[in-house]
Amino acid sequence: MDHEFARCFTKDLDSLAKEVELCNEEILWLVLPGITNSIGNLTQHLIGNLNHFIGATLGETGYVRNREREFAEAYLTKTEMIAKITETSAMLEQVIGSLTELDLLKKFPYETFGYEMTTGHMITKLASHLGYHLGQINYMRRISTN
Repeated sequence: MDHEFARCFTKDLDSLAKEVELCNEEILWLVLPGITNSIGNLTQHLIGNLNHFIGATLGETGYVRNREREFAEAYLTKTEMIAKITETSAMLEQVIGSLTELDLLKKFPYETFGYEMTTGHMITKLASHLGYHLGQINYMRRISTN
């Protein structure tokens, strides 16, 4: 099924890859005053988040997430980060593209936010989360390069 959700994620992940591409290694890991995370840490977080909740949970990819590491370490180079974004995008297209309308109405396996929700609702939350951090990354990059 060619799903709108997959197109939404693909568009935003393409934008994320472009943002990372525009950063040098210093800016990628720069933590601006009054900000808690770097562009690199937020990008690692988005890669981990999507691979966990969509890849491992819905697509049974076997991905094992280490959320704390996403924020605590600079474990991906810029080149690796862009490659992981591309891999994540391909995974999303495959997993989300395989979901049926009935799958989207099923209960999502985790109560991540303390309440039950459908898989479709969780995918919407994940798309919103990606967009939120993408906006932060865009502003952080522009502030850091001026």
